[in-house]
Amino acid sequence: MAKKATKSFILRVDSDTMDAIEKWAADEFRSTNGQLQWIITEALRKAHRLPKKKKSETDNEEEQL
Repeated sequence: MAKKATKSFILRVDSDTMDAIEKWAADEFRSTNGQLQWIITEALRKAHRLPKKKKSETDNEEEQL
């Protein structure tokens, strides 16, 4: 499977929000970064804003199931 390129960026979040994200991440056994990635991906999915998957990516995922 091909690796996806990732981009780094700085995010400023107020202390109370960060505390809530860190607790949520711990509750789900994720890192804070992983939790933020999940939150963003879920928001994009629900808004139908994720890019469409290419045919080969879809085939590879089905093969793995």
